[in-house]
Amino acid sequence: MYDENTVYVIGHGKTSCDNAITSRFNIFFIGFVVDTRDDRIVDLECTATIDITSRFVKDMFSGATLGRYDENLIETVKRRYFGSSQKAIITAYKDAVKKYQLVKEEYYL
Repeated sequence: MYDENTVYVIGHGKTSCDNAITSRFNIFFIGFVVDTRDDRIVDLECTATIDITSRFVKDMFSGATLGRYDENLIETVKRRYFGSSQKAIITAYKDAVKKYQLVKEEYYL
Protein backbone atom coordinates (compact mmCIF):
# COMPACT_ATOMS: atom_id res chain seq x y z
CA MET A 1 0.00 0.00 0.00
CA TYR A 2 2.81 2.42 0.85
CA ASP A 3 6.02 2.97 -1.07
CA GLU A 4 9.20 1.48 0.42
CA ASN A 5 10.50 5.01 0.94
CA THR A 6 7.83 5.76 3.53
CA VAL A 7 8.05 5.53 7.30
CA TYR A 8 5.41 5.59 10.01
CA VAL A 9 5.75 8.04 12.90
CA ILE A 10 3.33 8.65 15.75
CA GLY A 11 3.02 11.89 17.69
CA HIS A 12 0.93 12.25 20.82
CA GLY A 13 -0.61 14.98 22.95
CA LYS A 14 -2.86 15.17 25.99
CA THR A 15 -6.50 16.12 25.70
CA SER A 16 -8.57 17.71 28.45
CA CYS A 17 -10.14 15.41 31.02
CA ASP A 18 -13.66 16.19 29.76
CA ASN A 19 -12.78 15.29 26.16
CA ALA A 20 -14.37 12.15 24.71
CA ILE A 21 -10.98 11.16 23.27
CA THR A 22 -9.56 11.07 26.81
CA SER A 23 -12.41 8.82 27.95
CA ARG A 24 -11.89 6.43 25.05
CA PHE A 25 -8.13 6.49 24.36
CA ASN A 26 -6.55 8.37 27.32
CA ILE A 27 -4.36 10.38 24.94
CA PHE A 28 -4.51 11.85 21.43
CA PHE A 29 -2.35 10.26 18.72
CA ILE A 30 -1.66 11.15 15.11
CA GLY A 31 0.00 8.48 13.00
CA PHE A 32 1.83 9.94 9.99
CA VAL A 33 3.04 8.07 6.91
CA VAL A 34 5.90 10.14 5.51
CA ASP A 35 7.91 9.85 2.30
CA THR A 36 11.56 10.09 3.36
CA ARG A 37 12.65 11.42 -0.04
CA ASP A 38 10.87 14.76 0.40
CA ASP A 39 9.48 14.55 3.98
CA ARG A 40 5.89 14.83 2.64
CA ILE A 41 3.02 13.49 4.68
CA VAL A 42 1.29 11.00 2.39
CA ASP A 43 -1.29 9.68 4.83
CA LEU A 44 -2.35 9.99 8.44
CA GLU A 45 -4.94 8.97 10.93
CA CYS A 46 -5.70 10.18 14.43
CA THR A 47 -7.52 8.98 17.49
CA ALA A 48 -10.92 10.59 17.22
CA THR A 49 -14.35 9.67 18.45
CA ILE A 50 -16.10 10.72 15.25
CA ASP A 51 -14.89 10.07 11.71
CA ILE A 52 -15.23 13.63 10.47
CA THR A 53 -12.60 14.74 12.99
CA SER A 54 -10.07 12.30 11.61
CA ARG A 55 -10.90 13.27 8.03
CA PHE A 56 -10.63 16.99 8.85
CA VAL A 57 -7.26 16.59 10.57
CA LYS A 58 -6.04 14.50 7.63
CA ASP A 59 -7.13 17.24 5.23
CA MET A 60 -5.21 19.91 7.15
CA PHE A 61 -1.96 17.91 7.21
CA SER A 62 -1.99 16.00 3.92
CA GLY A 63 0.71 17.19 1.56
CA ALA A 64 2.55 19.11 4.29
CA THR A 65 6.04 18.12 5.35
CA LEU A 66 7.21 16.62 8.61
CA GLY A 67 10.91 17.40 8.16
CA ARG A 68 10.80 20.57 10.24
CA TYR A 69 8.35 22.45 12.42
CA ASP A 70 6.04 24.57 10.26
CA GLU A 71 4.51 27.57 12.04
CA ASN A 72 2.11 28.13 9.13
CA LEU A 73 0.68 24.66 9.63
CA ILE A 74 0.13 25.44 13.33
CA GLU A 75 -1.65 28.65 12.36
CA THR A 76 -3.83 26.64 9.98
CA VAL A 77 -4.86 24.35 12.84
CA LYS A 78 -5.60 27.36 15.07
CA ARG A 79 -7.61 29.07 12.33
CA ARG A 80 -9.58 26.03 11.15
CA TYR A 81 -9.97 23.52 14.01
CA PHE A 82 -12.15 24.59 16.92
CA GLY A 83 -12.63 21.28 18.70
CA SER A 84 -11.43 20.73 22.24
CA SER A 85 -8.45 18.74 20.90
CA GLN A 86 -6.82 21.72 19.16
CA LYS A 87 -3.86 21.92 21.55
CA ALA A 88 -3.45 18.12 21.51
CA ILE A 89 -3.28 18.16 17.70
CA ILE A 90 -0.55 20.80 17.78
CA THR A 91 1.37 18.93 20.48
CA ALA A 92 1.07 15.63 18.58
CA TYR A 93 2.36 17.32 15.43
CA LYS A 94 5.36 18.80 17.27
CA ASP A 95 6.09 15.42 18.86
CA ALA A 96 5.94 13.69 15.46
CA VAL A 97 8.31 16.25 13.92
CA LYS A 98 10.87 15.55 16.67
CA LYS A 99 10.53 11.78 16.23
CA TYR A 100 10.75 12.02 12.46
CA GLN A 101 13.91 14.12 12.68
CA LEU A 102 15.48 11.40 14.86
CA VAL A 103 14.46 8.72 12.36
CA LYS A 104 15.99 10.69 9.50
CA GLU A 105 19.24 11.24 11.42
CA GLU A 106 19.59 7.61 12.39
CA TYR A 107 18.46 5.83 9.23
CA TYR A 108 18.42 8.19 6.27
CA LEU A 109 21.34 10.61 6.50
